[in-house]
Amino acid sequence: MARPRVTLFVNRSREKGCVCLIPSDMEELLKIASHKLTVDAKTLYTEQGALVDEIDVIRDNDVLYVSPGEPFFETKTNRKEPSRTCHNGAFRQRAHVNHDLAGPSQTDWISVNVGGQLFTTTRSTLVTKEPESMLARMFDDESTSLWSHARDDSGAYLIDRSPLYFEPILNFLRHGRLILNQGVNPEGVLEEAKFFGIFTLVEMLEDIIKTGEPIGDGTPLTRREFVRILIATPSNRELRMQGINFSGADLSKLDLRYINFKQANFHNADLSGANLASCSLERADLSKAVLEGANLQGVKMVCANLEGASMRGCNFEDPTGLRANMEGCNMKGVDLECSQMGGVNLRVATLKNASLQNCNLRGAILAGTDLENCNLTGCDLQDANLRGANVKGATFEEMLTPIHMSQSVR
Repeated sequence: MARPRVTLFVNRSREKGCVCLIPSDMEELLKIASHKLTVDAKTLYTEQGALVDEIDVIRDNDVLYVSPGEPFFETKTNRKEPSRTCHNGAFRQRAHVNHDLAGPSQTDWISVNVGGQLFTTTRSTLVTKEPESMLARMFDDESTSLWSHARDDSGAYLIDRSPLYFEPILNFLRHGRLILNQGVNPEGVLEEAKFFGIFTLVEMLEDIIKTGEPIGDGTPLTRREFVRILIATPSNRELRMQGINFSGADLSKLDLRYINFKQANFHNADLSGANLASCSLERADLSKAVLEGANLQGVKMVCANLEGASMRGCNFEDPTGLRANMEGCNMKGVDLECSQMGGVNLRVATLKNASLQNCNLRGAILAGTDLENCNLTGCDLQDANLRGANVKGATFEEMLTPIHMSQSVR
């Protein structure tokens, strides 16, 4: 008499199954299933989805589905079709042919959980546009079953990537156009496109980054949008915000070190208490911005427009000796009272009518600087270079150290 046997398939699939003899206990059957199906077998289900937890309930020629611990997943491939009868009432054998055995349909709807955010799309969207990409290989007919272990409680495929940068990639696969919403860094999307192997998109993004094409429609970026970008950008990546409009934005007390803000618009923005150390703000518009108490160590502000800005109590001094470079800046009417500006480079900058009361300007480069009508009361100008500076109408009262002729004579 033949020994009883059972047919095993991996949960969610009816491909590449195996037939084995029914052992004496469940633990041994799970070991056999793990070995033969190369899956960490934890639970067994019947074709109807019932949990099998005792070896005695398994009968000869039963079909069971092996799961690594996830719930039973009913598909067309493991649904039994109703029995059919002949005209004489005798039962005809149930047909086991199922067209879905050839693989999932290209019109199947798929949910993916990317970094905690759900996206729903069709299999053809992920597979057809870029057939050689990682996404296509993950979700093609032959590979889908390999990802059965990577699902959340709702059955969505889990992908540990950034949802902010995945969304424009998915939209590109849907309609073939690259659209970056306001605040989406193209470099972040580029990294995701490289990861997923979307090389057509990689070329487009590299061109955008190379030419410095502005992001979005130019509407001002809000604090919330910018914070989302900061959070989504790895700390070891340079954040490029060149030419972005931050007009009127509240960016106070944010850590903005090393960010590229070249030619950005900060008109009327609030940057008080922000850490802008080593930022690039070349030719940026900071007119009437509030930077009180900001950290500006090693900042690059060549030819920036700071007219009318409030910069009281700013710190420009870097203990490593790195100079803040503000050469050629327009700083008319700026309030820099009580700022630490030792060693700052203000060569040929315009500070007409600016307030520099009680500032530390030791070793500062003020050669060729327009200091007309500036208030320099209580300043420390020891070793400062004032050669060629315009000091017409400037106030030099209560100076901490005397100014030597060598500092001002060409």
